[in-house]
Amino acid sequence: MTRLTRRLALATAAVSLATSGLLLTPAQAQSPIVIKFSHVVANDTPKGKAADFFAKRAAELTKGRVKVEVYPNSQLYKDKEEMEALQLGSVQMLAPSLSKFAPLGVKEFEAFDLPFIFDDYTDLHAVTQGPVGAKLLKKLESRGITGLAYWDNGFKVMSANKPLKSLEDYKGLKMRIQSSKVLDAQMRAIGALPQVLAFSETYQALQTGVVDGTENPPSNLYTQKMHEVQKHLSVTNHGYLGYAVVVNKKFWDGLPADLRAQLTQAMAEATKVANDSAFKDNQDALAKVKASGKTTIYEPSKGDRFLLKKAMFPVHKQMASRIGDETLQDIYKATHFDPTKM
Repeated sequence: MTRLTRRLALATAAVSLATSGLLLTPAQAQSPIVIKFSHVVANDTPKGKAADFFAKRAAELTKGRVKVEVYPNSQLYKDKEEMEALQLGSVQMLAPSLSKFAPLGVKEFEAFDLPFIFDDYTDLHAVTQGPVGAKLLKKLESRGITGLAYWDNGFKVMSANKPLKSLEDYKGLKMRIQSSKVLDAQMRAIGALPQVLAFSETYQALQTGVVDGTENPPSNLYTQKMHEVQKHLSVTNHGYLGYAVVVNKKFWDGLPADLRAQLTQAMAEATKVANDSAFKDNQDALAKVKASGKTTIYEPSKGDRFLLKKAMFPVHKQMASRIGDETLQDIYKATHFDPTKM
């Protein structure tokens, strides 16, 4: 290599590194690499607490070489805007709900919406913290996104203004759902009438009788005061709500290997904070709903819960071609579930 070609090669490398966001000049070398972490919920939620914890640990573990700036409550981008902003590199990190990935064309994530796909947290974490969860996150890379972790929100309960003790009780009820073909099929499987409504509109719709009931993790139900307009609640734990922490792939791949390792450790610790907070918040919310005296809480027997599961299970088969049978079989295997027994 001649002196000229060596100079050109060095210049090209410098430009490449500069444009990828890695700082090169002596003055810039002292500046931290900034990660903008945008999310749409409040600081005092499990997601908010975990994001703040991640920012703190990232600074500690990298000794200030990385600065994570957390923007909660849609300060930077709203729910529908943030994914595009991530792909464009306008923000580096998000923690969207898992339902947000299907519109990107990765429909395998709709498996998380399936009723009774997980019986409990042991089943759930066997997937989200194991090879199946990692395999699903890998599918995001073709969209310019790297998946780092799954954070829990919690298992959902059913609520209405009538007792929900048997399958018959659901028939004809107008039940609010978020937009999802899986959730639509789930409600129809038990004879309910699914109504798609924005989360922010749900309280008023319940209060005025536009809808009869809904499904939510207890913490969502309590913090939105839905228990004030729902007389009955059944702890069905039939469905799951969660998030995936994702980062812009080009940005992540461009980080020095030692920083990626330190940020991966910070994320693992933050994931424990998120999941522990979600579990505790849901337990506390159920206790507060009970203490309010406004809502009667019903704990289904093992037999009643199985009947509900059996009625909803056909949704798995209905959605297999959409979600991918391979993904379903991977999850069944990880959770030791035998679909032939349904």
